[in-house]
Amino acid sequence: MPDDLYRRYQDAHTTHRQHARTCTACTDTSRCPTGQRLYESFTRLQDAYLNGQRQQRR
Repeated sequence: MPDDLYRRYQDAHTTHRQHARTCTACTDTSRCPTGQRLYESFTRLQDAYLNGQRQQRR
């Protein structure tokens, strides 16, 4: 599971970055609805992955 979560987190990051490079409405501080959805997906997966890593270190 952690490997799958890591892969999904990295894929979400890649998808978000690709969108941000091509979307004229997205900036570092403002995102279009699609960009916001992609960013939120990335951050949720990143948080889940990092929390899992912290739990393993205990």
